[in-house]
Amino acid sequence: MNSLSEALLLTLAMGAVILFCRAFPFLFFARGGNGQRPFFAFVEKIVPPVAMTVLAFNAIGGAFRGTINDGLLVLVASAFTALTHLWKRNSLLSIIGGTILYMILIRVI
Repeated sequence: MNSLSEALLLTLAMGAVILFCRAFPFLFFARGGNGQRPFFAFVEKIVPPVAMTVLAFNAIGGAFRGTINDGLLVLVASAFTALTHLWKRNSLLSIIGGTILYMILIRVI
């Protein structure tokens, strides 16, 4: 059994955790002075490009674990996707176009 000091320390720690869990949503969803939520503005701005970069490196890196031919096909499709996105500025169009090109390349070559 715990001593009285250990029980008090554990009670204070649990109380602090419960207080933080209750206060966290109010801190997390608080609006800034201009009416926006600063955390969500940061996430909306940073996360999509970071996620796309991680996925792109994962796809390109995984292709070079096989044959060199597989790696070249992925690079061609990736370059096509990047150029289509720079040309049209439409993520959906460029991703679908790059995927279709890659599927055609792996079937033909």
